[in-house]
Amino acid sequence: MAKKDFLFELGTEELPPLALPILANALQEGLEQRLKQAGINFESCSVFATPRRLALRVLNLDARQSDQDVTKTGPSVQAAFDASGKPTKAAEGFARSCGVSVSDLTQILDGKVTKLAFHSKVVGTDSNTLLPGFITETLAELPIPKRMRWGSSREEFVRPPHWVVMLFGDEVISCNILGIPAGRITRGHRFMSSGEIVINSPAAYEDTLFKAKVIASFTKRIEIIQQQVINEAGKLQANALIDEELLAECAALVEWPVALTGSFDKEFLNVPKEALISTMKENQRCFVLFDDKRNMLPNFITISNIESNNPATVIAGNERVIRPRLADAAFFFKQDQKEHLAARIDQLKTVVFQQQLGTLFDKSQRVGAIAKAIATQLQANPTLAARAAELGKCDLLTSMVYEFPDLQGIMGSYYAIIDGEDPEVAAALNEQYMPRKAADELPHTLTGIALALAERFDTLTGLFGIGQPPSGSKDPFALRRAALGILRIIIELELPLDLADILSLAVSQHNDLPKAEGLADTILDFILERLRAWYHDKGISTDIFLSVATVRPTMPLDFSARIKAVSHFATLPQAISLSAANKRVSNLLSKSTEQINSTLLFNFEFCVDAAEISLAKAIQEIVAIVEPQLESRSYTQALTALADLQPIVDDFFNEVMVNVEDARLRNNRLALLTTLRNLFLRVADISLIQHD
Repeated sequence: MAKKDFLFELGTEELPPLALPILANALQEGLEQRLKQAGINFESCSVFATPRRLALRVLNLDARQSDQDVTKTGPSVQAAFDASGKPTKAAEGFARSCGVSVSDLTQILDGKVTKLAFHSKVVGTDSNTLLPGFITETLAELPIPKRMRWGSSREEFVRPPHWVVMLFGDEVISCNILGIPAGRITRGHRFMSSGEIVINSPAAYEDTLFKAKVIASFTKRIEIIQQQVINEAGKLQANALIDEELLAECAALVEWPVALTGSFDKEFLNVPKEALISTMKENQRCFVLFDDKRNMLPNFITISNIESNNPATVIAGNERVIRPRLADAAFFFKQDQKEHLAARIDQLKTVVFQQQLGTLFDKSQRVGAIAKAIATQLQANPTLAARAAELGKCDLLTSMVYEFPDLQGIMGSYYAIIDGEDPEVAAALNEQYMPRKAADELPHTLTGIALALAERFDTLTGLFGIGQPPSGSKDPFALRRAALGILRIIIELELPLDLADILSLAVSQHNDLPKAEGLADTILDFILERLRAWYHDKGISTDIFLSVATVRPTMPLDFSARIKAVSHFATLPQAISLSAANKRVSNLLSKSTEQINSTLLFNFEFCVDAAEISLAKAIQEIVAIVEPQLESRSYTQALTALADLQPIVDDFFNEVMVNVEDARLRNNRLALLTTLRNLFLRVADISLIQHD
């Protein structure tokens, strides 16, 4: 089948930069999906995106769909003909729907029923006939929150379109997209190129635009910007802080990137570097520079969209714009210092955290009580933890954080140091938000750890307690992230904390929660579910996770030790047999009419078969070995020791009948198996381990 390359480009007014890569990826995915559904083969699909265009190129696309053999089934033969063999209305109706007579139909066995059928060959449609519809449908499904209309047109898109390129091979596909006739005419750079640009073929697209000062590939622009920033920093023997999000945003703002280095007054370096970085990144999309000692330099790198003959003028313009931004940050910093953080504590009473959960002051009081308890368990200073909780939200009332919300905690830490607070309290004000993202750094100080955990426990108990848990993809209070943060802090920092104990304390800090009954258990289940996802990302299988979760350990560090132990146990040659044996024991005990508990004790004197005597002795001996290991949570050693029981357990099941008529023997054997199973359950339910 003949193959050709396909090119589509939609030229628009400037597209929203943050949405540009999202729109481009959705465009590619949408078209690829439709081509595959239509049975049109292609080699590859590449997407292009600049501030003024969305485009894609498909290589070696089939010129038309493959012909398809289609079989349409109708009524059963029994329903299609009457007793005399004449076609019924059902048969005639099916034949009409196929455009043939009843005599042209065949019969086919569909399951156990023979039905009328019609076989036909559907000739594939030319690709250039289908592509306009595919493009139109894909554009209509792009993730655009708010669409625009322009002029008197009824068409809608994220921005008004100006031109459309649609080429299949060297030929234009005649069609209208968003009310614009397709052609082969595009536009180059808005300022460094003039007139219309002709695209002769899909293969010539990138080179043609490059000559017109447009780098069509979004990823190539990112690479170019990154290298230019590194080169500019090198000229000053400096290091640039290269932020991935900023790189992408700059690439979405320019078609022909040119990195330029500017400077600002050194006096601004007295402002916390995080504030300078924030204002230069968010307001001016600039990269900041540091020396080898991580000292910030009075320089910045901006990305221009024009190759100027007089770059000094462009740099001077950026310097004029950036100065008032930095001056604002310096002003906010100076003003905030006129009032200590502690002086803002009472003001927290006027700021509502959540209508049913009270003010930020109320939250701080609850967090303080939890933080003190956690600090005590960690052998930290509970007084420092309480003070950190008291000051924790005060920086939300500062001018700097009001202007730059992402600086919350960071500015609190600076202001606490200036106010003369304990250094660990100051550090905790920033560390309470750690980890800010999934893989972000964890708090370092014990006070910071206590505050970070207490903050999350309070938020979880409060919002679950008023009936506002996450729902589907909606999680406005980031409760899933809070739960994952708790787990990361406790497990990665190896903290001996019990979730159940802390949750009970956190619940007790609230008054009149509508969902208070069973609340601690509900949140514990929620946190453990996050643990399942966390272990899945680390390559732990679901069955191993469930084997531990079934025994419901409430200490994440203990949970982690059990996961490691079971993961190791699953690799042992005895694991398959012992897992099956535990499953068999579990089934026997669940089906037993006897009450298997402490009142049904194993009695060595009631053993009569050699195999059960051997098992009883082996269990007695192994208990002495594993009991100290279980007490010290050396679960891997305990399970490895228990694995030695495998041949003796196999002999027992091969030679001993458990459910015998003699109630005394039956109960004794059930008690023996209960003892065996409980040994494993001290670590996990290994009956849930699956083997291929």
